[in-house]
Amino acid sequence: MTKQRKGSHLKRLRERAGLSARDLGERIGVRHSNILFWENSGTLPRSNILVSMAQALGVTVEELLGEARPRRVVQPGGKLGRVFQEVSKLPRRQQQKIVDVVEALVAQNKS
Repeated sequence: MTKQRKGSHLKRLRERAGLSARDLGERIGVRHSNILFWENSGTLPRSNILVSMAQALGVTVEELLGEARPRRVVQPGGKLGRVFQEVSKLPRRQQQKIVDVVEALVAQNKS
């Protein structure tokens, strides 16, 4: 996919999700001008931002990169969804600690 097509692809996904550049920027913790730059230049953000961006758009990273068939990502809503969104902004090491705790709690409740 060419740079120009990547940018227009990102814009289409954002618009399909019903988000303005400002809305998407707020959800993933970047300035809306960055969103517009990525859309206009076709340059993609760093990999750590791609994950948050894909989640905010309700797509997979692969779809965001234009490499796979569109597939909706089911996200939890309400308080749990807000917590997961905040956790996704933490450094990877802290995210892993949270995952470990949640997995332990889930395993404990299955017993």
